[in-house]
Amino acid sequence: MIFDTAYMITAFVTLLVVVDPIAIAPIFIAITPNLTSIQRERIARRAVLVGGLILVVFALAGEAVLDFIGISMAAFRVAGGVLLFLTALDMLFERRTKRREDSSSEPDPAHEDPSVFPLAIPLIAGPGAIASVILLVGEKPGGEGLVTVFGILAVVLLMMYLMLRVSSNLEKRVGKVAINVFTRIFGMLLAALSVQFVLDGLAEFGFVTPVG
Repeated sequence: MIFDTAYMITAFVTLLVVVDPIAIAPIFIAITPNLTSIQRERIARRAVLVGGLILVVFALAGEAVLDFIGISMAAFRVAGGVLLFLTALDMLFERRTKRREDSSSEPDPAHEDPSVFPLAIPLIAGPGAIASVILLVGEKPGGEGLVTVFGILAVVLLMMYLMLRVSSNLEKRVGKVAINVFTRIFGMLLAALSVQFVLDGLAEFGFVTPVG
C-alpha cells in the first residue's frame, strides 16, 4: 500500500490543531487541583483511552451513527458547547474546590473524576475532532484512509498523554497562586470556546451568520 504523503501531512496538522495537546495541558491542571501525580496519571491515561476510542468509533462509522440516531453535526456542536460552558463556570467560580471542601472524609472519587467529562468529552473527542476524523476518512475511502487516520491519531493522542503527564511538574514550578490565576484565565477561554461551538452549530442551522 502506497501512502499519500500530502494526505498524511494534512491529516496530522488537522488533528494536531483540533485536538491541541498543548492547550489542554494547563486546562488539565486547572480541573484536577490537589490531586497526586499518580491520580493525575490515571485520569490522563483514562481520558486519552476513552477519547481515542470515541474518535476511532466515529472514524469507522461516524456519519452512520449520527444519521441513525438522527443527530446532525450542527446539533452535536451546540451540545458540546453547552457542556463545555458548564465546565468553564466550575473553573471560574471554583465550584469544584467548594465541593471538595464540603465533602466527607471519604468522598466519592467517581463524582470528581474528570477523565470522561470534560477531558475525554468534549476536550479531546470534541465536535471538532469528531468532525475532523469523519471528514479525513471520507477523503480517502477504504483501507488507506483508515490506516493513515488511525496511525496519526495514535501519535497525537500519545502527545496528549505526555503533555498531561508533564503538567504535574508544571504545577510544582508555578505554585498554587499562579494556578488559581490560570484557572480563571482558562475558564474564560473555555467559556469563549464553548460559545464558539454553539455559534458554529447555530450557523450551520442558519440561525446566525458566521463571522470571518
